[in-house]
Amino acid sequence: MPTVPHLESHFTASETVRDIVIGMSDGLTVPFALAAGLTGAVASASIVVTAGLAEMAAGSIAMGLGGYLAARSDAEHYASEYRREEREVVEKADIERQEVSDILKSYGLSDEEALPVVNALSRRPKQWVEFMMRFELGLEKPDPNRALASGLTIGSAYTAGGLIPLLPYFFVTAAAEGLWWSVGVTLGALFVFGHIKGRFTGTRPLRSALHTTAIGGVAAAFAFAIARLVG
Repeated sequence: MPTVPHLESHFTASETVRDIVIGMSDGLTVPFALAAGLTGAVASASIVVTAGLAEMAAGSIAMGLGGYLAARSDAEHYASEYRREEREVVEKADIERQEVSDILKSYGLSDEEALPVVNALSRRPKQWVEFMMRFELGLEKPDPNRALASGLTIGSAYTAGGLIPLLPYFFVTAAAEGLWWSVGVTLGALFVFGHIKGRFTGTRPLRSALHTTAIGGVAAAFAFAIARLVG
């Protein structure tokens, strides 16, 4: 009797997707809130565009640098822990063997079942260290090119997202007129982005879309109201 192959479909959000989500979320929200806030205080759309572009440049650099430094920190932390584990499997071999046994028993193996695995790993120092890194410390080896890629991805995504709420102001002279176009375009973009983000991250797309749109809308509304009050 023919069997139907079992195909599992699991989505694990890649680091690149995560970086795009981080950059795009802030890129859509922060310049949108800034543009709305400025519209409550100034009349000229060109001022909103100038300030928005300046914020976008500064924001993309700051976000990109933050992503770069975070990835570098992860890589340095992994390297430091790896060196420590390399020393411990030599200097504290008995303790490390017991830790391997404890990890295996936490998955339901008995002492007798765990022993051959412990012995096999103890004869392979490199694999032993990698086992401890993953299952004792919960650390995965980072991509050596991750830091630069992360910084560029987050910065680019921030810029792409930030352009959306500013675009309407390029085609009008009055800031108030540009605001309503910006609100419509940006809320639509936030909804679409939230929906796509939900599909990629495994959450309910509609809920993710509504949540993302609500956050951006509330941020812009507060910025607009504060600017009106101050102005």
